[in-house]
Amino acid sequence: MNDDPTLAARAVTDTVIRARAAQAQYAMYSQQQIDEVVTAVAWSIINPIQNAELAQMAVNDTGLGNVEDKISKNRRKTMGLLRDLKSAKTVGVVAEYPQQGLVEIARPVGVVGAIVPSTNPAATPANKTLNALKCGNAMILAPSPKGANTCDRLVELMQAELKRVGAPVDLVQRLPSPISKAGTLQLMQEVDLVVATGSQNNVRAAYSSGTPAIGVGAGNVVSIVDETADLTAAAQKIITSKAFDNATSCSSENNLVLVDAIYDDMLTALNDAGAVMLDAADRDKLAAKLWHDGKLNQSLIAKEAGQMIELAGLGNPKSTGVKILLVEATGIGKDHPYSGEKLSPVLTVYRAADFDAATTIAEEIMSYQGKGHSISIHTEDAQRPLQLGMTLPICRVIVNQIHCYATGGSFDNGLPFSLSMGCGTWGENSISDNLNYKHYLNTTRIVRTIASNEPSLDELFGDFWQSHDIEPVKA
Repeated sequence: MNDDPTLAARAVTDTVIRARAAQAQYAMYSQQQIDEVVTAVAWSIINPIQNAELAQMAVNDTGLGNVEDKISKNRRKTMGLLRDLKSAKTVGVVAEYPQQGLVEIARPVGVVGAIVPSTNPAATPANKTLNALKCGNAMILAPSPKGANTCDRLVELMQAELKRVGAPVDLVQRLPSPISKAGTLQLMQEVDLVVATGSQNNVRAAYSSGTPAIGVGAGNVVSIVDETADLTAAAQKIITSKAFDNATSCSSENNLVLVDAIYDDMLTALNDAGAVMLDAADRDKLAAKLWHDGKLNQSLIAKEAGQMIELAGLGNPKSTGVKILLVEATGIGKDHPYSGEKLSPVLTVYRAADFDAATTIAEEIMSYQGKGHSISIHTEDAQRPLQLGMTLPICRVIVNQIHCYATGGSFDNGLPFSLSMGCGTWGENSISDNLNYKHYLNTTRIVRTIASNEPSLDELFGDFWQSHDIEPVKA
């Protein structure tokens, strides 16, 4: 521990200096050598013994989520990422376009600083580190204070694997203790690229640090179920998603919009699958416990539904065998906290007259919170997902899937595996796709001449002139 501000600042600078020295060596590696490093570092979290250790540490340190699901998340996200990275070219010439006279060369960005949330203190830093290493970069992790111990252990395991394959161990480091806002800000100012996941305060700090930064937006997923959906399948998928890791994921559903025609039947399907609807008294009692002064109660979030029932002193529902809690609502906005992200297995249910009304409700919810992130729809109508994608301020429309799995990439969809979802300009982000290895690269282009392709005025303006009765102009 070091409480002297001058010494603490020096420790951050020294960490960056070591990372730069390591990265200078690593930048000379071939694609084959880099791929071996990536595989080795991935083994540090895939190794079943170490995966279980990291998952247990994460729950013990943060009090968020559950061990079994974190083990699953660590493995699934890392295996999926390795699949994505396996055939990717990130060294030297990576693409040639002879007809355009272009050759693309992949280049590292240098030293990356990653802001890591407490909700995923192992899976998220592992994902970011592997992407960075794949592109020839060094990585310095800045964990949340709650997740610092887990991050320490992960870095220790990663460095052991770097040593195993003869790579510089300082390619992967952690921000020196004690974790502080000042130290994190200094790190962001001294590295070459910042990738920020977690609170919007961290994202805004990254954008204002003066260093190129990629941040991701807040989640508050809306799921629509229409009258054409397979209700049993939809209920199972929604509950699986919402209950996973006690809803710590930003991709967990927070609001469920049901069209009137299937409202009662869908509630029955949800109940059969393990959901319990709270009555008005318990709904209000839970709200009083879940939010304090407008902020989520850290002692209640990311707990299992049964634990929440007991901790909040709810009267009606049983606490055993319950997977998620349902609350009915009509209001949306800051005066209606159930319409926002809850970081807990609590799902707010809205009733809509029809699909168009459901779309309007979804847009109102996202305008309050979660704009740009993602929306889920359960439907057999192929046009409705397109309608959502064409009209709503949203970067992903997840169709008939387990949302918290699908949004961050899945083995049965084409999205890149990631734990950081860009929300576009709607979410005040610079990217609208899943943060992936391509964001950790610079690209140099060799440009050669090609046959001239200069259009004439008539080719460009002929139809316009004719449509508006404009006298043609000759070059």
